[in-house]
Amino acid sequence: MSKLTALALSIAILGGVWAFLALGPLASVALVWVGFIAWGCYFAAGADNAALQKTIAGMIYGAVIAGVALYLVSSGMLGGLGALAAPVIIAVTVFFLVIVAGQSLLSVVPANVYGYAATAGLALTAGTAGNTLAMDMTNPVLLVAVSTVLGAIFGMISGKVAGMLGK
Repeated sequence: MSKLTALALSIAILGGVWAFLALGPLASVALVWVGFIAWGCYFAAGADNAALQKTIAGMIYGAVIAGVALYLVSSGMLGGLGALAAPVIIAVTVFFLVIVAGQSLLSVVPANVYGYAATAGLALTAGTAGNTLAMDMTNPVLLVAVSTVLGAIFGMISGKVAGMLGK
């Protein structure tokens, strides 16, 4: 079997398993779409142990930074800036997504951005922007973090299974 066919088959089967888990038994703690983002990020980052670490660290870092932005915006702490409050908060927090790229674990800037975007997107569409300090799964940062770890691990497993099938 070709390597591409092995990878396609592996991802198809494990993607179905991931969807079953994230939409079923893990529905309250995992987001299927965030897991797939982490899965793809794992492969884009090189599909090795370093990629697993950088995907997880970067996406969670991005989620945390988005959580800071969401907290600042929803708290009204900088409300004196009026219509400029959210853009200024976003500009400052996004700066920190990139400036840390000199650190090995956070050197995959797209992973940092994916975590930020997934968290902000989830919070803004689910109405949970004010939950960034919650210590439960209504906190978009926690939900993205758990989904990221699981998705990246599924990516790693799919790569290993593809390697076995492609031999």
